Amino acid sequence: MAPTTKAQLQIHFCVLLWGFTAILGKLIALPALPLVWWRMLIVVTVLALVPRVWGALRAMRARLRFAYAGIGVLVALHWLTFYGAIKLANASVAATCIALATVFTSLVEPVLTRTRFSRRDFVLGIAVLPGVALVVGGVPPGMRLGIVVGALSALVVAVFGSLNKRFVHHAEPLTVTALELGAGTIALTMLAPLMPVVFPPFAGELFALPPPQDAALLLILSLACTLLPFALSLVALRHMSAFGAQLAVNMEPVYAIALAAVLLGEQRELTGLFYVGVAIILAAVFAHPMLSKARSVEHPEILGTAEAKQVVD
Repeated sequence: MAPTTKAQLQIHFCVLLWGFTAILGKLIALPALPLVWWRMLIVVTVLALVPRVWGALRAMRARLRFAYAGIGVLVALHWLTFYGAIKLANASVAATCIALATVFTSLVEPVLTRTRFSRRDFVLGIAVLPGVALVVGGVPPGMRLGIVVGALSALVVAVFGSLNKRFVHHAEPLTVTALELGAGTIALTMLAPLMPVVFPPFAGELFALPPPQDAALLLILSLACTLLPFALSLVALRHMSAFGAQLAVNMEPVYAIALAAVLLGEQRELTGLFYVGVAIILAAVFAHPMLSKARSVEHPEILGTAEAKQVVD
C-alpha cells in the first residue's frame, strides 16, 4: 500500500474516533465538569509515564511553560463547554457548533498569529450565518442554550488553536500535550468549588470515583479516542498535504452526527431545518481547504488537544 493511501486511511480512522467523543460524552452520565476532569487526568497520568516527556519538560524555558499552561486552561474550557453543550442539547448539536471553529479562526487567527487577514475566510464566515439560523430554528427551544455553549466552545477552539500554532514548534509534542492538559486539570480543580454558583448545570463532584460503566467509558474516551488518534495522526499527517488533511478532519461533525443518529436516535429530536443548516455550515467548512493554497502539515502535534480541529497552519 502506498504511504499516501495508508495515511488517508489512518487519518479517517482517527477522525472516526474523534467523532465518537461526542457520542461518549452523551453516554457518560457524569456532568460536564467531572467528565472533562477525569478525561484530562487519565491522559496526563499516562503521558507522565513516558520518560521523554519529563526530559523535554526540564529542558523547556520557563516562559514557554507558562505559555503552554495558559493554553491548557483554554483547552479545559473548550472541553468543558463542548461536553456541556452535549449535556444541554445533544451530540449532533455540539458537533455542528464545533464546525464553526473554522469561521472563528478566520477572525481571531490573524490577530493572535500576526498574519494577514483573509477576505476569503471572512466571506466563508458570512456564508455560514444562514446555516446557523436554520440550526437554531431546527432544534427544540430547550436545546438552544446548548447551541450558545457549543458556539462558545468553537470560539475557544479558534483561540487556543491559533495560539498553539504560534508556540507549538518550540517543544516536543507529547510534552506540550502533557503540560497543557496538566494545567487544564489544575484549572478545573480550582474552578470546581465555584461551578455550582457560576453555572450549576456543569457542576459535579470531582474526587468521587465514577460508577463502573462511566469509568469504562472514560477509559475508552481517554485512551482510544484521545491518545490513540493523537499518536496515529502524527504519523499519518506527515504523508499528507494540508488540503487532504483538512478535508479529512472536516468529516468529524459528519461522522459524529451520523453516529448520533445510528447509536442514539437523535434524528428524532431534530427537524429537517437543522440538517439543512448543517449542510450549509459544512459546505462552507469543506470549501475552506479547497480555496486555500496547498501546503504541508507542519505542526500536526496540536491535535493532541484540539482533536480534529486546526491541523494546518
